Amino acid sequence: MCFGAHHSLVGSPVRNQTKSNIKQRRDEYADGRVKQETSVAPGLAAEVPRAWNSSTPRAFPMVSVTRAVFGDLPLGAGTVEKFQLQSDLLKVDIISWGCTITALEVKDRQGRASDVVLGFAELEGYFQKQPYFGAVVGRVANRIAKGTFTLDGKEYKLPINNGPNSLHGGVRGFDKVLWTPQVLSNGVQFSRVSPDGEEGYPGELKVWVTYTLDGGELVVNYRAQASQTTPVNLTNHSYFNLAGQGSPNIYDHEVTIEADAFLPVDETLIPTGEVAPVQGTAFDLRKPVELGKHLQEFHLGGFDHNFCLKRSKEKHFCARVHHAGSGRVLEVYTTQPGVQFYTGNFLDGTLKGKSGAVYPKHSGFCLETQNWPDAVNQPHFPPVLLRPGDEYDHTTWFKFSVA
Repeated sequence: MCFGAHHSLVGSPVRNQTKSNIKQRRDEYADGRVKQETSVAPGLAAEVPRAWNSSTPRAFPMVSVTRAVFGDLPLGAGTVEKFQLQSDLLKVDIISWGCTITALEVKDRQGRASDVVLGFAELEGYFQKQPYFGAVVGRVANRIAKGTFTLDGKEYKLPINNGPNSLHGGVRGFDKVLWTPQVLSNGVQFSRVSPDGEEGYPGELKVWVTYTLDGGELVVNYRAQASQTTPVNLTNHSYFNLAGQGSPNIYDHEVTIEADAFLPVDETLIPTGEVAPVQGTAFDLRKPVELGKHLQEFHLGGFDHNFCLKRSKEKHFCARVHHAGSGRVLEVYTTQPGVQFYTGNFLDGTLKGKSGAVYPKHSGFCLETQNWPDAVNQPHFPPVLLRPGDEYDHTTWFKFSVA
């Protein structure tokens, strides 16, 4: 993996420091001496109060936010920080490398908390070849056919990193860069500038990803502004297992997806262009199905498909997953027109995760709220182009409860 210079206008107080400086900063964190405010580059200032920089938790309607060092990038390229958001119902750890959710603790019906997302305890885990655990992916999530698209008469070529296609922003997408954090009263906002031509995409893109906590709800907002027309499609790629990460499979999870149509795919998982009704197919998840029995009944190796949601910019219900054993429920709401339901088909047990867990096939599921895959090449799909002067602005709500 290449850890070249981090192309960002955003000032990081720890980038390019010597090891002794980084150690000094670690010591300052440890004894609470860090007082300096996080600087934000002109044009990236958030419409939020300036970040506080302290090891002391701050309360906000029952939400505390703490920050700590998570690890250092190779060659003095910067320090990755971890932000822990905690309410009475949830505890979420998010790092500044890829805006990655590394842990998410949810209580069961007995009030016992378990971590329900797959991932790694150490930063090094995220540097190995791994399937985007918990990260924000972009500039364009999902697949673009043959890694090419044409815009205003010009053909753009992207890195090919998934069969014949380009996946999740390319070889060094948004999941493999250091973002600049700013602490909020009830969450954390990350920002970066993706330079013109990064991974083959046109135009400079300013991006903000904000995580906030409200009781049992984790809210993720994505905003972006472009200097020239470019495709943009951002999502979070968390793998959930409501029985607790490290549980062997998700077969006992009951899944509902509020979609009347889905996108059939070719052998390279690119949509064929057809928008197919779910009625009478294995993709009809409008009423709850128990995943293991459902896959068996329809002889399916798993899901890795886009389900077509309401085409509304308003918040709408997307999916519900219930784990009867623990009582945990995850409901997803979004402003996006699609959700990629993925059942961890490519997990193979070779990755060692938190607490020594291994992650075999079907040991986690993703609900990636997003635009439809390959929309830049399929004009009848919802528009994916962001033009100068417009703003990309989408929100997804992950609501946890017990039943």
